[in-house]
Formats: sequence, structure tokens, C-alpha cells
Amino acid sequence: MIEREFNLLDEPWIVVLRKDGSTDKLSLTGALARAADFRCLAGELPTQDAAIMRLLLAVLHTVVSRYAPDGTEAPIASASQALKRWKAIWDAGAFPMEIVQAYLNRWHDRFWLFDAERPFFQVPHIGKATEYTAAKLNGELNESENKIRLFSQRCGQEKNTLEIDEAVRWLVCLNAYDDCATKPTPKLGWMGMLGLIFANGENLFKTLMLNLILLKDGNELWESEKPAWEQKDVKYDVCTMIPMPDNLSELYTLQSRRILFKRNGEKVESYLVLGGDFFQKDNAFAEQMTVWRNAAKNDKVEPLYHPRRHDPSRQIWRDFGSLVAQKQGGHRPGVVSWIARLKREGILKEKLVKFATVSVMYQGVFKSSIDDVFSDTLSFSAEILTEKGERWIPLVLAEIETSDKFVSQLAYLAQRIAKAAGDSDGLFERNAAKEMAYYRLDMPFREWLEGIDAENDEQAQVAERWWNTAQPIIRSVGKELIAAAGPQALTGRTLIENKKEIRYCAPEAYNYFLYCTASREALATGGKKNG
Repeated sequence: MIEREFNLLDEPWIVVLRKDGSTDKLSLTGALARAADFRCLAGELPTQDAAIMRLLLAVLHTVVSRYAPDGTEAPIASASQALKRWKAIWDAGAFPMEIVQAYLNRWHDRFWLFDAERPFFQVPHIGKATEYTAAKLNGELNESENKIRLFSQRCGQEKNTLEIDEAVRWLVCLNAYDDCATKPTPKLGWMGMLGLIFANGENLFKTLMLNLILLKDGNELWESEKPAWEQKDVKYDVCTMIPMPDNLSELYTLQSRRILFKRNGEKVESYLVLGGDFFQKDNAFAEQMTVWRNAAKNDKVEPLYHPRRHDPSRQIWRDFGSLVAQKQGGHRPGVVSWIARLKREGILKEKLVKFATVSVMYQGVFKSSIDDVFSDTLSFSAEILTEKGERWIPLVLAEIETSDKFVSQLAYLAQRIAKAAGDSDGLFERNAAKEMAYYRLDMPFREWLEGIDAENDEQAQVAERWWNTAQPIIRSVGKELIAAAGPQALTGRTLIENKKEIRYCAPEAYNYFLYCTASREALATGGKKNG
């Protein structure tokens, strides 16, 4: 008989960052009760923190949607009621813990990690399943039986077991981000398919509140909340197609895998896993924390939106349009629409909003393991999200395009210098110059964007401010490239391309680069010429 042990509501397992930079561990209840005292979640990886954040939000969505601030049962019945309820909690600066605690007490038995009948986020009995050691569960190692890391953060027996509190964190993360190595499984964990984006606050309370999206896309009411721990029966079916959840607590506690821990004393040493629940990603707009792409084959058919994972080679500001712009034929992330609604209603007073992204790269076509985890943040005036401030969006997009044209000219210069020096195509140098250019522009652009006062600034002056920042940076890199050019590049040579003789000479290329980056008009013309 398995003894009940380690209740997530009572035992410390969630890692949080104190305001002095040190860390602490709290129970699920403690994290909600003291959220305002901590900066943020601070687990082993951003993916883990994102998955745990959504677990905390599942609790909050369930409680806030059902109970008024005074504790009476009063399901949200209108958009105005949803906004009023959200504002009451925001203004209080803390969650209504008497109500939260009363709710969690009723479901206390569903939060035991080890239990004969309802182990948390697991199934008590599992059939023919894939078994992995704790090294595979540990996202910092992500080590399978046939892929051993050469420079592991742990060694020996230590990497083959996990402390129970750490195992809980990875259990939540596994359900969200598991790869496709488990057989059978038709899908990645749902969060692994997302280009995750969420709002960041100055402390954990504000972060949770900003992402407590009580209206779908900032407009529509949700259906009744159905978190996983309230399900009547344990689900054993493998690789089960389910309808897209119509409420966030169900989505945030989606059981993408059927899992069972195997322990040895006070350590988790392995786990059994099978494919769990999944749904189609077509127009899955209940998901509020992702950017989207139109997967339709052409413009003549109805848009078909799929979550779009972030590209690790692109800074988040380069995708500003997909994050906040309401383009024709586009779909704005729900969390952005929610923040815009709060700002438009005068509920959110913050001048700046900060969004964070988290994403995963999986290895190979079959996505059999996690290759990389990356994250980014971006801050800008909250007024830009409102109808009054949305006139700034075209300007920001235009200056991103200006930046891209600067980078293209620099890349063209690098390629021409490489060809003049003897390279056959100069593609390596071209790509390296692009990477360097975006790296040099990265922090200045973020500072420029964050510095826009959407209520008081003049657009022409703001645009000119970016030009006067970006042009010297790009020209400085160009100067470095020409200074590093060797004698052969300075002398130049003639190549036959497309049956034509083309002369490549570094000084000529540099003069053309200076011409193209001298003014906006020249940059626009040069950009067209060079593609």
C-alpha cells in the first residue's frame, strides 16, 4: 500500500526569488499567499517556471471565477463583473487567501504527490510504458538512455535521482514540454508547441495578476473552470484526442502525459510515461499565451492559425508586429489583448508593460529530445496597446524595417569584401555581419522603444532619435569590416556571375555602403537594389 506523502499545498517545492536576490522554497499555498514578497519564480529553467506559473494561475482562475471578493459563490456573469473583480484584487495588492485557502482545503486530497488512488499529475497504475531514469526527467540534464551529456551538471549516482521537491517541479514541466521520445505519443507537450508570451510584473503577485486573463482575448467570458484535480476519475486512456478546452484551468492543467514516479526512499529514481491528452492546434484560440502564424496555404482561403514557436536567432523586438500589432489577417496574443483592455478601461495604471517569451527547440525532425531553451523580454509604453496610442505601432514597425535595411547594407558590404578577398560566395561573412549588426542594435533598440512616451512625444522626433542611434552603430561596424580587409580585398578582383563580369573591390564596396546609409532615401533605394 502506497502511503500518502508530500502534499503540494503544504510542502515547500516552488522556488522563488527574494527581493535581495536570494532564493526560497514555498508550498503552492505559500507561493500564492506571499506572492507580493518575491520578485518571481526562480526554478531551474524558464520552461519550468512557465509551467508552474500556469499551475498557480489554474488555481486562481478557478477561485476568482467562482467567488466574489467577500467569499460568496458568484460565478462571473459579465465582462464588467470580470473587470471589477480583477481590479478589486489588484488594488488590494494580495490574493484573497481566505477564499483560496478554503477552496484548496476542499481539494487537499488531490494534491498528494504519492498516493494509491490520485497521485498528483500522475496515474496510480500504468500499463506497458516507457521507463526513464531521473536524468531524463531533469531538464537541466535532459539525458536519455542513449544520449549521455559529456559535460553534465551532475555526475555519478546524483544525476540518477532527484529530491522529491525537485521532482515535483520537473513533473509539472514534463506535462507541459515533454518531447516525442515517449512511445506511443502523437504530439509534444502542449506548451512545447507555443511561442509562449506572458506579461511580467515587478513581483510575483503582479505577474500572476497580469496573466489572470478573466476575459478571452480581453472580450469574451470563459466557460466553467475544470482543473485536472477536480476530475471525477483518473484518465488512463493513452493518446486521447479531446476537444480544445474552453476554460483556462483545464488548459493549464492539461495532462499531456500519463506518468508514474518510481521512488527509492526519499529520492525519485525513475518514472513511467505514456502519451496523454491532446487536441488539434488549428485556431486553438483558448490559448492566450502564444504568438500565432497563419498556416493557410494562400490568401484566398480562410486563415488557419497555428501557434508559432520563437526563433532563437531573432530578438523579440524584431517580431514586435506579431506581438502587438492588430494586422489584417493576423491574430494578437490573448494576453496582449487582455493587457490592452485593462489599460483601455483605466484599471491598469502602469506606464510601461513588460512581456517575456519562453520557447524550446527540439532536436531533429522527430523532436526526440530538447535541444535548447531560451527566453527574452521586451518593455514598452502600455499606451501603445490602446486605441489612443496604437498610432505608434506603424512607427515602431517602420523603424524595425529601417534597422533591417541597415543590417542588409552591412551584410552586403561584408559579402562584397569577402568576394574581393577571394571567397567564392561570401555567405558566411554575410551571415556573420548580420548577426553582429543585430547584436549591436539590440540593447539600443530596446532602450529606444522603452523610452517612447506615447502620450507626450512627437513621432518625427522619436523616429529621428532612432536614426541618429542606429546609423552610427552600423557605420561603426562597417568601418571595422573595411579596416580588417586584407590586401587582396583592397586590390579587388573580377568574377563571372550570371555570365557577367562583376568587379569586387573593398574600397568601392565601402563607398557604396556609406552612400546607402547616408539618408533614409538612400537607404530605401539601396535596400531595393540589394534585396
